[in-house]
Amino acid sequence: MHDSHTHQTTSTNDLLRVEGLSAGYGEAVVLNNVSFSIAPGQTLALLGRNGVGKTTLINTLAGATRLHAGKVFLDGVAIQHLPSFKRVSTLARGGIGWVPQERNIFKSLTVHENLTAVYRAVDGTKAWSPERVYEFFPRLLERKSNLGSQLSGGEQQMLAMARALVVNPRLLLLDEPLEGLAPIIVEELLKAIRWITREEGLSAIIVEQHPQMILAISDEAIVLEKGTIVHRESAATLSKNQVTLDKYLGVTR
Repeated sequence: MHDSHTHQTTSTNDLLRVEGLSAGYGEAVVLNNVSFSIAPGQTLALLGRNGVGKTTLINTLAGATRLHAGKVFLDGVAIQHLPSFKRVSTLARGGIGWVPQERNIFKSLTVHENLTAVYRAVDGTKAWSPERVYEFFPRLLERKSNLGSQLSGGEQQMLAMARALVVNPRLLLLDEPLEGLAPIIVEELLKAIRWITREEGLSAIIVEQHPQMILAISDEAIVLEKGTIVHRESAATLSKNQVTLDKYLGVTR
């Protein structure tokens, strides 16, 4: 990548546009020639078996991997040339909230300190403040003065989502947000994600091992296999496409 136009722009209306992306860790290339886009207000399910590159794609969008080729446009501005540390802060300012598998909460801070540490105030009635997050996740309000280390796995995941929301993003990156959680918490989080995307109009890219739960609340779906997109269609269509689900995801009814 020797393109010197760091702030090259594209005129499409996509919130996020990825073109010919190859990325990985060090010299290892995990993703190869990945292209897709997401419109404002759209939810994209990112599916595939273990180890096919889903997390690497989310991490790449969050600025945490090495880019080998391709372009990433956020609101029409190319961001792939920014150094990794700058990409992370630019993404936060540009409106990307990231919930990685590890959750990345500050375990030695209280719930409230976790939220105020990253809070980015913006104007608007639907802006996310720590107070609004507490209305949304009453469980966090009850645990407001608890340390991150004193929370259950489900509560830590709620806090990780709350931290992503108080950045006031336009796009949420959720990497297996339901993994390993009790069914009652899964239901609560699914309801929250559905509300945030459907009612609040926040765009989201959601990685999930169990496709049906996420397809039910997504608009589009892409399937990765060996670091490449092998299938793309509407989430509603894919949820009924048993042949494809079996072929790429090993999903049986």
